[in-house]
Amino acid sequence: MKPSEQTTQQIERFLKKIAQKFPANDDASMVTDIHVRVSQESGEMVAFDDDDKEITRCVVEQWIGNNDEDFYEGVESTLQKSMNAFSKLIDNLGILKPYSFVLENDEKEIIGELFIADDDTVIIGKDLMEGLDSDLDSFLDNLLKEE
Repeated sequence: MKPSEQTTQQIERFLKKIAQKFPANDDASMVTDIHVRVSQESGEMVAFDDDDKEITRCVVEQWIGNNDEDFYEGVESTLQKSMNAFSKLIDNLGILKPYSFVLENDEKEIIGELFIADDDTVIIGKDLMEGLDSDLDSFLDNLLKEE
């Protein structure tokens, strides 16, 4: 799903509103995650803090009634690209590090991590442990062969 210009602008405004709620200052908030909940049916995107208090919301018209099987993968990719473009803003929120942005469906099931900020380390992308099992299995096989 390729985002329209309007979708990109809506996501940018959404991210800026989150940044306004957590301005960079000396008194950092104790939030550890920002939950971004997206509804495939209504196209609504809502940000919540750890206590499930709403931070901001918007409706992405392009996502309303989108029944694609890979809807959330497309949303995740689109949000990651937008967050990458605004990484300086997002990495400097007035939130005690480490913190992350987590994508959820409308049933509060976690789809993936969109952005992780931890002091000088910023990680943007898919599951950090993806492929670890196969790497460890290969490593172990090679170790056993050498003995």
